[in-house]
Amino acid sequence: MGSRSSWGSVRKLPSGRYQARYCVEGQLVAAPTTFRTKRDAEVYLSTVRADIERGHWVDPAARQVSLGEYATRWLDLRPGLRPRTLELYESELRLHILPALGDLELTKITPTTVREWHAGMLRAGTPGRSTVAKCYRLLRAILNTAVADELILRNPCVINGAGTESAPERPIASIPQVFDIAEVIEPRFRAMVLIGAFVGLRLGEMLALTRGRVDLDSGAIRVVEQYQELKDGTWVLGPPKSAAGVRRVAIPELLVPELAVHLDRFAAAGRDGLLFPGTHGQPVRRAAWYRAWGRALATIGIEGMKPHDLRHTGNTLAAMTGASTKELMARFGQSTSRAALIYQHATRDRDQQIADGLNGMIDAHLKQRPARRPDVSG
Repeated sequence: MGSRSSWGSVRKLPSGRYQARYCVEGQLVAAPTTFRTKRDAEVYLSTVRADIERGHWVDPAARQVSLGEYATRWLDLRPGLRPRTLELYESELRLHILPALGDLELTKITPTTVREWHAGMLRAGTPGRSTVAKCYRLLRAILNTAVADELILRNPCVINGAGTESAPERPIASIPQVFDIAEVIEPRFRAMVLIGAFVGLRLGEMLALTRGRVDLDSGAIRVVEQYQELKDGTWVLGPPKSAAGVRRVAIPELLVPELAVHLDRFAAAGRDGLLFPGTHGQPVRRAAWYRAWGRALATIGIEGMKPHDLRHTGNTLAAMTGASTKELMARFGQSTSRAALIYQHATRDRDQQIADGLNGMIDAHLKQRPARRPDVSG
């Protein structure tokens, strides 16, 4: 025999213990445990009802959901993630988050649990601090969704600044260094060095460039897509990293003959032919570009500079021409706001002035450098 109200009920089981049940949004929910006395079960129901009225109630079923299970569902419900982003999240979960926290039920992950996990990675020194910050942000995002799903009351990721990356300042190549690298690198990559440094395209944007996107008559490159190379070697063609990444970028005038030679010697045939083709009509592999880069830097004795530092160099050189922050964001495709996209079209003339300023800097260097003009012999 049991006691019943319009909201909850207590019944005696054959074992002699008592079960408490109650309704939430039309669904009957049983307490996660049974009780020795009827009074204990009624106290439990009173506590649950108070929690519901205060907005502190958590579905007991959440206690049966582990972080590993929930994180898998979290990824499955985000079909809009870019392939490389999905690959990154899966790697962070597999290597750094789930080994320590994956078997824990969501409700068992406390601020102390998160602090111990975070501190452990920092003490171990691996992964690097930048990766630790990325992992923390991912865990926080997953648990934010768990809060929205009413599986936990609050997010236990409460460490101030833990998701902020403090990557060391990257080196900037001087204009002489850019040309030194371009001189010694494999000829098919010379234009990639110059475009990276003086036009500022991302690697994926350069890999997706076709003949039709390069207008030497007007001195501009149109960026409308990028290639992403996944770990299994699969190529994925999609939009640039951000909405503002779709843009028209002016080319310094002195680079036009360099690009003309590259188009003649190395680009694939046809309007849709890739500017930097690899084998079988696919873009050049990232590994091939990195190997060529490493050999070139070793030849001229530069250490610690990565290919992406060319883009950082280009941003810095463009800033030296007097370009404003908004102009730099437009040129380098760094804004995702609609206002920035509108401004991008409004600053085309100013972007040409930035390219002209870069052209003057390059010209001043070339006048001091032993003559070397693009090889047009083929």
